[in-house]
Amino acid sequence: QVQLEESGGGLVQAGGSLRLTCAASGSRFSIDRMGWYRQAPGKQRELVATITNGGSTTYANFVKGRSTISRDSAKNTVYLQMNSLQPEDTAVYYCNVQVLYFNYWGQGTQVTVSS
Repeated sequence: QVQLEESGGGLVQAGGSLRLTCAASGSRFSIDRMGWYRQAPGKQRELVATITNGGSTTYANFVKGRSTISRDSAKNTVYLQMNSLQPEDTAVYYCNVQVLYFNYWGQGTQVTVSS
């Protein structure tokens, strides 16, 4: 069973930055894709960014140019550096990893951006 530990959320003013971290443990196999999703109140969960074990990245349009996803495969850890945060970025951010055909989710970390 894969466990995910997220950290780095919090309260920040508009224009500020946060760095989210997600450490995966317990996997017997190499982790394929790692990523971040978010869910705002009353909205569906949506993709923020993903990164494959080969380093290929995907970003949602709303974070392109102001966020960077990276991973340390040796540590099974993925990072999301978010800059120029806006109130509309307020949401619970969830870490997601894919191992073989399985998806695993973290508990989520709250990001709140004040205006």
